[in-house]
Amino acid sequence: MTEPPKSISRRSLLVATATALAAPSVVLAQSSGNGGVRRNVSSFVLHDWQDHFESIGKGILLSDTNTRVLQHWTADGKMRVYPTSVPLTDELTKRGYTTVVEKRKNPSWRPTPSMRERNPEWPLVIEGGAPENPLGTRALYLSWTYYRIHGTQDTRKIGRRSSNGCIGLFNEQIEEVYERTPIGTQVKLI
Repeated sequence: MTEPPKSISRRSLLVATATALAAPSVVLAQSSGNGGVRRNVSSFVLHDWQDHFESIGKGILLSDTNTRVLQHWTADGKMRVYPTSVPLTDELTKRGYTTVVEKRKNPSWRPTPSMRERNPEWPLVIEGGAPENPLGTRALYLSWTYYRIHGTQDTRKIGRRSSNGCIGLFNEQIEEVYERTPIGTQVKLI
């Protein structure tokens, strides 16, 4: 003889439904058997500027290319964190110390010689302010040739390996960083 079904409370039903819906995504996010696909995970480690620099000076930009995060300290010690895009490959990724040597609003973009070699169909220049300009609305030029911290019109790139060497931010966020960053700001890419 079978027992009659027990009544289930509304709360129990909601908890069971939420658990059932959340469980597959947790399993997928943690599964290592996902065909080699690395999932974007919204976690990162904050760094202490003292572990990388002797003094805060005019400010510090610290870009962690593994976790795709830029930490920005102003001269008064205030720190903010921004999600970034990073270079496509380790070969395109330059790491180490540099400085901000120039700042430009609505910068023009020109592909580097190696970009032109790989992509000869690319235009020679895209003027600043053009919707297809990969530098977005602001750019911080670093002492390394061809390397920038800049905005992007393509918001799908943020949080991914998607650039040819630069560090990209949402346009709204690079505009904030641009205003708070003087020339001479220390930079480190790790």
